[in-house]
Amino acid sequence: QVQLVESGGGLVQPGGSLRLSCGAFGFAFSDYAMTWWRQAPGKQREFVAAITNGGGDTSYANSIKGRFTISRDNTKNMVYLQLKSLIPDDTAVYYCKVDERGLTVWGQGTQVTVSS
Repeated sequence: QVQLVESGGGLVQPGGSLRLSCGAFGFAFSDYAMTWWRQAPGKQREFVAAITNGGGDTSYANSIKGRFTISRDNTKNMVYLQLKSLIPDDTAVYYCKVDERGLTVWGQGTQVTVSS
């Protein structure tokens, strides 16, 4: 069964850091680019970051550029999102997603709350 499972969310103070993880199951992970998205309360889901299948190229939304870093470990079938210098506007449910060559799967999401 194809599945993505996120973890690592939580409550963090402004200026803090978190590392989100996403485990991939049931497909040839190293063949697919991966993305992170987020959805804040009352807002549409938005793109956050992407990484190519080999990890050599990344791209980011302007709103988080320089603060978040996407990476992957193809030996572990994992993709990560390092969040730094968090601000309250980063509060959202964060999702990983695969969407290539007919394979479209979302994870269940992990909540990140930035608050003092």
